[in-house]
Amino acid sequence: MYFPNDIEEICYETDHIQKVLAEIKLNFQKYFEEYLEKESGHASSISDIEKLASTIGTVRLPKKKPINKPQVFNRNINEAIADFESDRESYKEILDEEALEEFAEDPGSFKNTILRNKCPIIRAVLQNKLAKELDKYRKDFKFSDPGDLLRVTTNIASFARDYSLNYYESETYEDAKALKDMNFSELTTNEYTVFGVIGGGIKSIFLYKLFPNIFPYRGPDAIWALWYLTNRKIFGCHQDSEFLMIKKEENTTQQNFYYPYDLFAFYALQLFNVLKNQAVKLGVEIPTKYRYVMVNSFLNFVANCHRDEIDDLKKKVTLDWHEY
Repeated sequence: MYFPNDIEEICYETDHIQKVLAEIKLNFQKYFEEYLEKESGHASSISDIEKLASTIGTVRLPKKKPINKPQVFNRNINEAIADFESDRESYKEILDEEALEEFAEDPGSFKNTILRNKCPIIRAVLQNKLAKELDKYRKDFKFSDPGDLLRVTTNIASFARDYSLNYYESETYEDAKALKDMNFSELTTNEYTVFGVIGGGIKSIFLYKLFPNIFPYRGPDAIWALWYLTNRKIFGCHQDSEFLMIKKEENTTQQNFYYPYDLFAFYALQLFNVLKNQAVKLGVEIPTKYRYVMVNSFLNFVANCHRDEIDDLKKKVTLDWHEY
């Protein structure tokens, strides 16, 4: 059974969602400890050093120094925010309401000048000729309708601003207990999609760069990370994990780039709440306006812990993940 454009209905069932969340929380702590120990990926962990010492025959290991967890966590936060802000202005300029209105008379310029050359994520994809899995995106972008791209981008930006003004309540946002509490289902409709070009990933980075306190970034590493945080379990799905997309005809495995944004956002919020609890224990404050910057930083770290395996999986199909 294959679900090329969606996930199975079971994935939306309350019992299934709670099982996924329970598994994420079960596996969270080991990754969080490494997130601090490795300083979100900028330092070698003790286990890395032990492996290196074993390889070169060193019997005397460097003395383990206790880390200052609050200090490291604060540093991780500051570095994640700086990285987030490094290209944010480009997105804000592209998604500016007046700027989008001006392109109504010339959507071709919006596609070929703004999106192609000035949008950081689209520019990076179009220029990356080494990643063959992106060839289809480049082809789809080439033949996409400029009017559709402008219309959908405008819809995304309008949704973000309307939600922030009329729906977002900072005091209660983190209290969402069910998918419906977040009111993100509209974002999964065709009005916010240009198939093959503006899907879940591009859509989510537009939302995220405008309001990182409200909208998480559903990047490729984030979906891979959820697969690992759920210990690669299936939870009753027929198609292996909901977080994977197996393309047997191409003999490849990718993160599920069709994964619904509303469901991802709910998991991202619950993960933030777990991160926030850890921050409170350490006496550290995560700035609310950068809520999902920290979620993205943590998910990227989890994926990076498995980078070699992910690269390997992209090259082949493995029918039984539990053999890995």
